[in-house]
Amino acid sequence: MVAIHDTSPVTPGHMLIIPRRHCSDYFKLTAEEKKDADTLLHQLQADILKKDPGVTGFNIGINCGETAGQTIFHAHIHLIPRRVGDTPRPRGGVRGVIPEKMNY
Repeated sequence: MVAIHDTSPVTPGHMLIIPRRHCSDYFKLTAEEKKDADTLLHQLQADILKKDPGVTGFNIGINCGETAGQTIFHAHIHLIPRRVGDTPRPRGGVRGVIPEKMNY
């Protein structure tokens, strides 16, 4: 696994976790690759929190398939640091992929 900064970040510090082996989406990763991704997510979270005390939460996102919003057809996981006030109504978090379902 490798980690890179997202080129179109949702918030400062938005990272992508990407497997070295090509596969189209998360569901094609091996169990070992998923374990490695989880380990890297935890390491990145700790690094971000150490560098930026303003981070008070995270979104972890994975888009699988065009209808789910995937535009790069190589598996990757988004780690998005969140800060108080970065959006007026954060309730619903990832439910915001369908805006009318976000505020329930």
